[in-house]
Amino acid sequence: MSTVPEAGGAPVDGVPALLRAIVDDAALVAEGPRPDMATVVDEHLAARAADAGGLLGSLVVPVSRLSELVAVLVKRRPSAPLPIALAVDTGLGGVPKALSLTSSRSALLDPRTVEMPAPHDVDTVWLERVTEFVPEDVVAVVEPRRPDVDGSEDWLDGVRRVVDHGCRPKLRCGGGRAGAFPGVKDVAGFVALAVGAGRSFTASIGLRSAVRHTDPDTGFTHHGWLNLLVATVRGLAPGTDSPVEERIGEALLVTDGEALAAELADVGAEAAVRVRSLFSSFGSTAVTGPGPELARLGLL
Repeated sequence: MSTVPEAGGAPVDGVPALLRAIVDDAALVAEGPRPDMATVVDEHLAARAADAGGLLGSLVVPVSRLSELVAVLVKRRPSAPLPIALAVDTGLGGVPKALSLTSSRSALLDPRTVEMPAPHDVDTVWLERVTEFVPEDVVAVVEPRRPDVDGSEDWLDGVRRVVDHGCRPKLRCGGGRAGAFPGVKDVAGFVALAVGAGRSFTASIGLRSAVRHTDPDTGFTHHGWLNLLVATVRGLAPGTDSPVEERIGEALLVTDGEALAAELADVGAEAAVRVRSLFSSFGSTAVTGPGPELARLGLL
């Protein structure tokens, strides 16, 4: 039982509005050995049916494995179409065929986004190609490639072009090397840019915990996804004297989970809608993890 007010108003199925559908299942695009499709689907459907299932958003599936996903779902017969995010791994030219397949299998699949990497200096010519292949009823999510050096203005310029073109920018938050983890300066600049433009954004693999922490085995410092959520709340806060990037950066540095939870508990229903219209979701390779963590913090 939660001991704090429900963040974002009354919960639905035990999950408050501020947290609903915030976790995308990225098990199929995780680094390492190729995961078994049937196992991933079974674990995903079980997680959706669990008490904290309302946290789950889309299953991220590579375009190259879409037919394999359909074959498994035909056998599983889910009670409703499965929300999916198509991860482009076969080039933009494969997107129309993939979307055609989802259309023919509308009882099984509900495509929400098409997600693709891009060079950090992504230009309007490339973005025009994206809009040619991705229809208006599906969100195009673009991840400009970030250099290992923190504070790259060229990279942020690329993010700005993505935003200005009407696509959703994506921030990669980690990986197998130290340089894959963006510093506070880069994350704050990214979030401030998206919030200032009123454009939704998403975050990808690397957010292993709700709260900022350093992995004792690797020494890598991981951003927390609750930190990102609080950073978005602070980025929208009116009437403050400090610069927006400074407010966002301070939120990213918090390592006290209870303090983050208390701040989120004060977010009302109307503010929750505004916050989630910006911070759309984040990718996780362990979709059963966020529920217990949020319960310990009193947010579920």
